[in-house]
Amino acid sequence: MPELPEVETVMRGLEKRLAGRTIARATLHRPDLRWPIPPELPAILSGATVIGLRRRGKYFFIRLASGHSILVHLGMSGRMVIDAPFATHEHLTLEIADGGRIGFVDPRRFGALDLIATEAEDSHKLLINMGPEPLGNEFSAPLLLAALTNKKSPIKTVLLDQSVVAGIGNIYASEALFRARISPQRLAGSLGPTRVNRLVPAIRDTLTEAIAAGGSSLRDYVQPSGELGYFQHAWKVYGRAGQPCPQCPGPPCPGIATLVQTGRTTFYCGKIQK
Repeated sequence: MPELPEVETVMRGLEKRLAGRTIARATLHRPDLRWPIPPELPAILSGATVIGLRRRGKYFFIRLASGHSILVHLGMSGRMVIDAPFATHEHLTLEIADGGRIGFVDPRRFGALDLIATEAEDSHKLLINMGPEPLGNEFSAPLLLAALTNKKSPIKTVLLDQSVVAGIGNIYASEALFRARISPQRLAGSLGPTRVNRLVPAIRDTLTEAIAAGGSSLRDYVQPSGELGYFQHAWKVYGRAGQPCPQCPGPPCPGIATLVQTGRTTFYCGKIQK
């Protein structure tokens, strides 16, 4: 599933093409994805002017001058395509008044489209319990430390909890914990101020660098332009099982190890992550 950097990259690509423009016609090609799609969505989009886009966690909103927002979730295999021919599994088509088109393509149909008033975005049922944005000013070491207090789950598992911090998934949790030299198996409530003070900037730096690289292309993810993301070439641990750790001080290096946590594979170095 696309994580924060991929969703941010998609949103920025769409914003360049949509902001300030009018959607001449919107066509919905099926009534549902993961959940039913509001049947009035095409009528609200058709003729509407887009005033901007906003990301929240792994979701983003297309904001309309009418005061409506369209919530978009890419799910496991969803992608937005710009000025491309109609594709198999294209479920929503937006035709722009000054030319061009945008399609929402989702072969596995785990994505979502919904409609909400712009002023009520944060009260949407999928977002209302979401934690702080890790790149926002409200995310800090004291805030994260307080959120981890008394938590008895491993820190890797807790970082995937969207009510603790928004937008982090399996790839970037593994990468941030490696940068912070924290074991993914360490209980979250045991981190203490020293480790949390390392973890917060590690999360920020990992996500910021990933956004700059256009995200990580894994399986279905591409940017709206069709270009791949490049951050997978900068992964330190994710997907590198058995390879040497890039930061071990010297031999013997055990190499990058893996374990399964809540059904997902975690990558880490057992020598430097404590």
